[in-house]
This record gives sequence, structure tokens and C-alpha cells, in this order.
Amino acid sequence: MRFYTQSHSHYCGVDLHARSMYLCVIDHDAQVLLHRNLPAGTEPFLKAIEPYRHDLVVGAECVFTWYWLADLCAAEDMHFVLGHALYMKAIHGAKAKNDRIDSRKIAALLRGGTFPLAYVYPPKMRATRDLLRRRMYFSRKRAELLAHIQNSNSQYNMLPFGKKIAYKANRTGITDQFQDPSIRKSIEVNLELIDHYERLLKDIELHILHNARRHDPNAFHLLRSIDGIGDILALVILYEIHDIRRFPRVQNFLSYARLVKCQRESAGKRSGTSGNKIGNPHLKWAFSEAAVLFLRNNPEAKKYMDRLRSKHGKAKALSILAQRLGRAVYYMLLRQKAFDIEKFLRT
Repeated sequence: MRFYTQSHSHYCGVDLHARSMYLCVIDHDAQVLLHRNLPAGTEPFLKAIEPYRHDLVVGAECVFTWYWLADLCAAEDMHFVLGHALYMKAIHGAKAKNDRIDSRKIAALLRGGTFPLAYVYPPKMRATRDLLRRRMYFSRKRAELLAHIQNSNSQYNMLPFGKKIAYKANRTGITDQFQDPSIRKSIEVNLELIDHYERLLKDIELHILHNARRHDPNAFHLLRSIDGIGDILALVILYEIHDIRRFPRVQNFLSYARLVKCQRESAGKRSGTSGNKIGNPHLKWAFSEAAVLFLRNNPEAKKYMDRLRSKHGKAKALSILAQRLGRAVYYMLLRQKAFDIEKFLRT
């Protein structure tokens, strides 16, 4: 956990919502200078803080509406910090809670040096990252439709399809296996939606690939040098990391990617792990997938995996492999060097 510890003359806490925001501005001596509810917009915000803009820092909790405020502060050359929503327990743990109280607490956390920081993703790559996440949502919806077709086939104890219906060429004649008109109609609707999702996914992927080559082509090709990491996994890793230099150590990166478990300990006694869901779930998914795909058509990697499996079991062995791939990616991007499988398996 990192805290914002810089000292300023004025601290502005913003309890931000979609259509409104509650502002609280305090000075270095904790005197409240402004405490007001305003409509969420550029002009009301700038007008309210105008008397206090000298050496001002603006802080807001990481909710879905923070993009415009961060971009506005950057354009106006003002300090902006984003609060990690899970760590800002001082806001959510009080007996009474409302927008007025929350904004005052955010300002106090800023002044006291206990404001937990989240990463302010820059606007240059932010929209493409969000589109990539949207692409993953559409991909899951397509998978749900394919699973529903398989489940319908199993409900009536019919013969297996024989081939993977994820491929369009293998979906010919599926509806003919079902006699009931309602079931057949349900399968037809699923197939039409799957075709539509596939067209959307192809279009989105081409757009994201074009942007990736424009944003950071070198990093994209470095990630593609790892066996099993294709275009989609490379894009997810690239856009979720943005800049590897924001992680001072490899341990910080592995923790952010949910590739390590933190021990819960008190008075020398361990009581399991904690914080397993703190971090980036998209990176966790990407490295978990990469660990499985890394083993395909890779005899040396399979031998390495067999040694891990004999010692730790299959599940933990895959987790160790995913963590090692995360460590390799960190140093690859930091040193701008391609993946060396011999060094990876020898270490």
C-alpha cells in the first residue's frame, strides 16, 4: 500500500458521483475553507476552487466517474491523486456516512499523509484498455452461448457433437439434431448471436492491434516472443501494465498481478493468507492462461512442469509457472530484451 505524503497549502477532497460532487477544501492547519455540494462539471469545479488553486492537491476515490476530473486537473496543471477504494476504510467505517462527511475525510486523509494511492491511468492508452476489457466481456458472452448449446445437447442425452463447435466450420447442421421446434429455435438464436459476437470481436481486435502498434510496438513484440502468448494475451498484459517502471520492484508487480499470496501473521502465528483479491484480475487471468498455453508444443517446458507437478501438485505447479512468467515479463519489459526460454528453464 502506498500513501500520498506530499505537503501542500490546500487539500481538496471530492466525493464524486455521476451528476454531483461534494467538495471540501482545507488548509495546512485543517481549517475548512470550502464545504459545498456542486453539480459534476468542469465550470462549477473550477469556479469553486479558484481562490485556493495555489499549491492545491485534489483527491477522489476510485469510482467509475473519475476520468474527467483527472483529465481536467492535468489540463489545468493541478495535482490530482486517486484513492484506492478498498483501502479507504476511514470513509466507510464510520457510524454516520454521507457525502459531506466523506469529502471531509478525503481531505483529511490527504493532509495527514494517509491517502492510499491508486494508479491514475493516462488518457493516451486508457480508452484502448477499456475497449480491450469490453472485448473480454463480449468473448465471455460468446462462451456462455456455446456452453448453452452444449448443455442443451446433454439435457436430452444426445450424441456429442464430435468436433469443437467454437469453430464456425463445425457448427453446420447442429440444429438438425434437435426435434422439438422450441429447442431448435433456441439453438438457432444462440448461433446467430455467436456469429454476431464473432464479427464484433474480429473488428475490435483489429482496432486494438492497430492502436497497440502505434502506442508501444516494441513492448508488444517482446511479449509475443514468449511461447503461448498470442495477440490477445500480449495486448491484455501490455495495456493493463501500461508502464513497467511504475513498479519499483518485481515483487510489487507480482503482487499487483495477483501472482503471490500474502501471509496473515500476528505475534509470530500464521493464520492463512489475505488480500488474494487485491490487485488486477485481468493480469491474473492473462498469466494463468499464458502458463497453460506455454506448455503446448513445448517439450522442454513440459519436462519442467513435470518436475514441479511431482513436488507441488498440478494446481500449485501451474501457479508457480504463472508467477515465473510474470517475473520474466517484468524483466523483459524493464530491460527491453526478448524472452530466452533456455535461461527461463535453467534458472
